[in-house]
Amino acid sequence: MQTTFVSNITQLTTEAVDLLKSLIATPSFSKEEDKTADLIANYLISKNIQIHRQLNNVWAFSTNFQENKPTILLNSHHDTVKPNKSYTLDPFTPTEKDGKLYGLGSNDAGGALVSLIATFLYYNKIQDKPFNLIIAATAEEEISGRNGVELVLPNFGKIDLAIVGEPTQMQLAVAEKGLMVIDCTVKGRAGHAARNEGENAIYKALKDIDWFRNYRFPKVSEMLGDVKMTVTIINAGSQHNVVPDICTFTVDIRPTDVYKNAEILEIVKQNVSCEVQERSIRLNASSIPITHPIVQQGIRLGRTYYASPTTSDQALMPFDSIKIGPGDSARSHTADEYIYLEEVKEGIELYIKLLDGLVL
Repeated sequence: MQTTFVSNITQLTTEAVDLLKSLIATPSFSKEEDKTADLIANYLISKNIQIHRQLNNVWAFSTNFQENKPTILLNSHHDTVKPNKSYTLDPFTPTEKDGKLYGLGSNDAGGALVSLIATFLYYNKIQDKPFNLIIAATAEEEISGRNGVELVLPNFGKIDLAIVGEPTQMQLAVAEKGLMVIDCTVKGRAGHAARNEGENAIYKALKDIDWFRNYRFPKVSEMLGDVKMTVTIINAGSQHNVVPDICTFTVDIRPTDVYKNAEILEIVKQNVSCEVQERSIRLNASSIPITHPIVQQGIRLGRTYYASPTTSDQALMPFDSIKIGPGDSARSHTADEYIYLEEVKEGIELYIKLLDGLVL
């Protein structure tokens, strides 16, 4: 039995790496993922899998799907950021060197995606599974776009658990901060800088900026700590001798699982005098209990768990989810991005073991 398992892992890894190379060679910037969607769809079709597609999202249900069984979503994204100017290698040429596979999207999140696809194919051959599986390769994750996983979730029916593939070194991200961005406007009155005229919008903004810098929310998350607010952009004035009548600034807010984004927004509005306009309150924080069967299964497999400071498609999932995948988040969006080939193999093996005997 063990020999068969090892043989399966070897074959699955070889095919997964080949697919990953094809994905690297195919540009797939957010909103421009149609060619990688074609690749993924054709690969699954070649495995006799019936696929579904909406825009640049591709998904499939496991065979013998039964409504009375729990359903597990295997999800990762196939869009990438644009390569930065520090690349020394061609970002679209998959290059093997010293056990690494270089290329844009190799680590974030191509390695996780192909490992989840391999896991889906492995379990799809098992007729009497205690759960249903859905594999979903989705778009626009890097920009938290509305035409990614959020668009296609209604097609999946009831989901009992999602495994979200992102580079976590195959450790268990059991909590994840959300994201909310707000734009603030302070209005003053223009005047000549040389005379005591006008009302300086910059000076008026300082009080609110100081509040964002120093305010501490009363509730603190056990896993994620404090809600974090950071003023990241400020704009005011057009001439050195004119008192600015408008000052605008942007605040990056990282919510935790003890607040909904709408609650945080209300607290902000109650404490500042500037006009506040939220860009979106869709991306809430998420967490899963340590007692959940998938977390306990991971612990039994020697995995550690932690709280993730970064946001993923988990933020759009209103059900239990866990983030785990091969690769290292520290490599994401860096020049000459890479993933170790051994990490892909480990990813497939651990994903399969995570689901082995899992009871939801």
